[in-house]
Amino acid sequence: MKKVTGIGGVFFKCKDPKKITEWYQKHLGLTTNPYGATFEWYEGSGSTKKAQTQWTPFAETTKYFEPSTKDFMINYRVENLVELVELLKKEGVTIVDTLETYDYGKFIHILDAEGNKIELWEPIGE
Repeated sequence: MKKVTGIGGVFFKCKDPKKITEWYQKHLGLTTNPYGATFEWYEGSGSTKKAQTQWTPFAETTKYFEPSTKDFMINYRVENLVELVELLKKEGVTIVDTLETYDYGKFIHILDAEGNKIELWEPIGE
């Protein structure tokens, strides 16, 4: 079973998310949206199947990364999230919350061996 298929997003804390988003737009040319920036790419060489990676600054006071104390969180794209969660539980991995489903995918959060919060995402249709 494949576990991680790619990076779904990079999230980090900052003093002023709006200001930092504008800085990246102005100086590095990111095409921004209310959530930061979305990078589209194709699943593989010659593929017509689009995918995306999200870049999002969060307020430094966000509690979204808890229980981790780090200033960042990585979102990993995965396949078969329900099966993967069961496997991770058997392996003793800390599961932070319960699986949630939205119109754009399934999500759950885990902790790695150093307490970094990780977001696992199975996009809809994969």
